[in-house]
Amino acid sequence: MTDLIASDYAVPALVQAARVAALNAHAPYSRFAVGAALLMTDGSVITGANVENASYGLSLCAETVAIATAAAAGRLRDVAAVAVIGGAMDDAGRPTGTVPVSPCGRCRQVLNEAAQLGGRDLPVHCGAAEGDVVTSYRLSDLLPHAFGPADLGIA
Repeated sequence: MTDLIASDYAVPALVQAARVAALNAHAPYSRFAVGAALLMTDGSVITGANVENASYGLSLCAETVAIATAAAAGRLRDVAAVAVIGGAMDDAGRPTGTVPVSPCGRCRQVLNEAAQLGGRDLPVHCGAAEGDVVTSYRLSDLLPHAFGPADLGIA
């Protein structure tokens, strides 16, 4: 699976899975839909969409929803790559826009938990709601000097 993760083979499909997930976003306050897709070590994909709440602080980011789903399935250590897309919602609730989005700081930290537990520097593929532009990073580039399970001796 390492070669698959390192290649661009899964990137378009992973970004598309994030786009599909974003269609399920509950974002009535920000009107900004986000979808995330996690590629697992066995090639399967787990997705999440942002879920806003009238009490804004209780809202959940798409990446956090996807990571929590992986954890609930006992698969937190199996996350091999992530794709995230986002964009302003049109009148029908579909995300729009051609500028790639990247995980917020909180989500970078949440992704780091899975990365360190799995012993990986996760590829993070940032796409736009529409179009083909994808910017790819390593999680360590987005969150240098991260604090996580390794610092506590449990990774």
